[in-house]
Amino acid sequence: MTLAATLATQRIAHGISDADPGVFMHGPTFMANPLACAVANASIDLLLSGPWQARVAAIEAGLEHGLAPCRDFAHVRDVRVLGAIGVVELDHPVDMHWMPAEFVSRGVWLRPFRNLVYVMPPYVMSVDDLNTLTRAIVEVISLSGSRV
Repeated sequence: MTLAATLATQRIAHGISDADPGVFMHGPTFMANPLACAVANASIDLLLSGPWQARVAAIEAGLEHGLAPCRDFAHVRDVRVLGAIGVVELDHPVDMHWMPAEFVSRGVWLRPFRNLVYVMPPYVMSVDDLNTLTRAIVEVISLSGSRV
């Protein structure tokens, strides 16, 4: 269930709103959908009722450790982790036909973007699942160097 919100300065908001239609338009089809809002509120309640900071810290540590081998590949420009977000930046665009299929064959569903392989695991991800995810990333990225 999707729900979107956009925060902007007044200057930016006017730039988006005052332009001709089609230039900068933002908005889902049904803004403030009552069901989506109820789901969002329940999700926030669930998040705040548990140790989410500890979960994010554990995911961050798992991503740092699990993605670290990618730093040794010549075709990797950067590896970044911040909280529960992990990014491996390649020095070339990913092959969008080959790479997602390789991830799926290893049991993970990832959709890279341009030259980035990025993940934002859910805060409830288990250590085993996080290890599966990072292992698949390392394996596929190691193979992608020979495809450049």
